[in-house]
Amino acid sequence: MENSKIKYQGIIPAFYACYDGEGNVSAERVEALAAYFVEKGVKGLYVGGSSGECIYQDVEERKLTLEHVMKVAAGKVTVIAHVACNNTRDSRALAAHAESLGVDAIAAIPPIYFRLPEYAIAQYWNDISAAAPNTDFVIYNIPQLAGVALTVPLFREMKKNPRVRAVKNSSVPVTDIQTFRMEGGEGFVVFNGPDEQLISGLAMGADGGIGGTYGVMPELYKKIMESFQAGDMETAMAVQDEATSIIYAMGGCHGNLYAVMKEILKIRTGIDIGTVRRPMPCLAPEDMPQVEKCAAMIDAAIKKYC
Repeated sequence: MENSKIKYQGIIPAFYACYDGEGNVSAERVEALAAYFVEKGVKGLYVGGSSGECIYQDVEERKLTLEHVMKVAAGKVTVIAHVACNNTRDSRALAAHAESLGVDAIAAIPPIYFRLPEYAIAQYWNDISAAAPNTDFVIYNIPQLAGVALTVPLFREMKKNPRVRAVKNSSVPVTDIQTFRMEGGEGFVVFNGPDEQLISGLAMGADGGIGGTYGVMPELYKKIMESFQAGDMETAMAVQDEATSIIYAMGGCHGNLYAVMKEILKIRTGIDIGTVRRPMPCLAPEDMPQVEKCAAMIDAAIKKYC
């Protein structure tokens, strides 16, 4: 089992939602973005999560996106499909579809809005997993958005499911990574979620990182991980500082962060994947000087360290 961890150990960008000029999911743009990430040499792709604007897309749109990611990336990078919807039936449909395409793993946040007891959350996750019985299952812990945290008792209950292979931990306390690694035992995978804490998560034993800002600067996150693995903590910390400064600068815009990052991606690579879906705010015209500044910051950091 330990050797099978290799496919999860590395930098895994969270895949962005790709729209055409009318706001519809664009298969062509999905494939262009997937090809870009493959060319950049990332370890894998996390499809259909927060960066994929999953809560604003219907089941068929999410299926379409995954199909075209797999068309380009299958067999070249690890693919984890986030399949959670706010009801079990749609989540199971996405899970079965993902397994039929041959993804490496499926993932799910807990149900949101209604505060469910832990036994109901476990049932929800196990029902989803049962719809993809031959595929690894990743628990997505993001309490600041989901409204519920993965507790140790809930985690122990989920570990009874042999398909539960990993936790994507996006909670702020980095010690949660240590907790899930220790509770998970040998062969269990823990991903660092907060991009600003990648080096801290790795120090706590994370196997890799899944992040929303990885997509606009994969080179920097790859450098952080490579430096950490080589024992070059000075460089790892310096590049982490650069990446974090860029994140804060992107957060200084008026538009939604994903709208900002999509524009930066367009400036830096020429890849146009559209804007964000309402009700998220699109890029504001007054954001452009800051967006261009962020793109330049990324270019300068890559030139300096990569």
